[in-house]
Amino acid sequence: MSALAQYYLTKGHAVSGSDLVSSEITEALKNKGVKIYIGKENPQNLTKKFDLIIYSPAVNVGHRVSNILSYPEAIGELTKKHFTIAVSGTSGKSTTTAMLSLILIKAGFDPTVIIGTKLKEFGDSNCRIGKSKYLVIEADEHFASFLSYWPKLIIITNIEPDHLDYYKNFRNIKKAFKKFVSHLPKDGILIDLFGFVNPTNLLGLRNRTNSNRKRIKKILRVPGEHNISNALAALAAARALKIPDKISFKALGEYNGAWRRFEIIQTKPFILISDYGHNPAKAMAAFEAAREKWPKKEIWCVYQPHQYQRTHYLFNDFVKIFRKAPVDKIIITDIYDVAGREERMVQKEISSQKLVKAINRKNVIYLPDKEVPLFLKNNIGRIEVLIIMGAGDIYKLVEEIK
Repeated sequence: MSALAQYYLTKGHAVSGSDLVSSEITEALKNKGVKIYIGKENPQNLTKKFDLIIYSPAVNVGHRVSNILSYPEAIGELTKKHFTIAVSGTSGKSTTTAMLSLILIKAGFDPTVIIGTKLKEFGDSNCRIGKSKYLVIEADEHFASFLSYWPKLIIITNIEPDHLDYYKNFRNIKKAFKKFVSHLPKDGILIDLFGFVNPTNLLGLRNRTNSNRKRIKKILRVPGEHNISNALAALAAARALKIPDKISFKALGEYNGAWRRFEIIQTKPFILISDYGHNPAKAMAAFEAAREKWPKKEIWCVYQPHQYQRTHYLFNDFVKIFRKAPVDKIIITDIYDVAGREERMVQKEISSQKLVKAINRKNVIYLPDKEVPLFLKNNIGRIEVLIIMGAGDIYKLVEEIK
């Protein structure tokens, strides 16, 4: 939503908006001239003085006006006006979008980019306005949002169980991805490196890309096998757009990572990492990347589960990954309540305490939010690498630690 706000602002529109609570994102928008209202939106504020009203799918819109679009619908209108490259997948979307965007910029494509995280190369923004026909977006699968988009090129990074509050089962997730791919025109391009949707599509390109895995691993500054896969997907898309490998490899080698995507905040007196991982696969990818990068260091993680319903539906998967996570200590704190997406019955049934009890490992403990800072302070001599992980407001702990 914030990237779209910046898009319209850059196009010369007056932009205002609301959120339930203030955050780093809302403050950044304020500084750019967006009028922000904090607290529950008053329906009376939505008057005819606005040319367009855009709302998040997470918001239950209880009123109707004629000039209103959901975020996916608004993005969908943009995709029809551009040569749109949509990066989809359960995880890896932000990183792959960032990598491909930097390749396109270096190749002179001058794309407009709407991404789900901030990039230093974009001036710590999640939006870049270009002057060409190219638009690069993250295509989010939650609420089947991506079915509003009409791209010319689709990247699928992976497909895993998530958002089961909406999809109910993995089969429905795969069906949604297949339907999304059907939005491609006849001359459209699908980058599906692992054959999630169509095993035969771009098979030759897939084989050529995998042969470059060692080269990618050697030049990448961001650790982890998942980032190698992300880079390979970006490389495949660049090749489909006839961009020389020389340009692609240079851009990939210069990529320094994105906000809260295994972001190294400081290296002294210990290494502090901020990470957005909020499902089992993302959490494990971060754990494995940390262990690969620092094989002999004492690694701790503070994990904030994101959404009661996600924790409920993926409970057994979370138990499995935390049991075998290659880190020394995991502190699981209170579940982040996502406004507009929670069922009250689920909130009564699930808790971080129950998750820790099911994990049943001495190195995995529960602590309430307010007790975490003091616990870390009392154990500071043992920590060599500290990962603060979650998609909620856990990032505020990073600032406190700094």
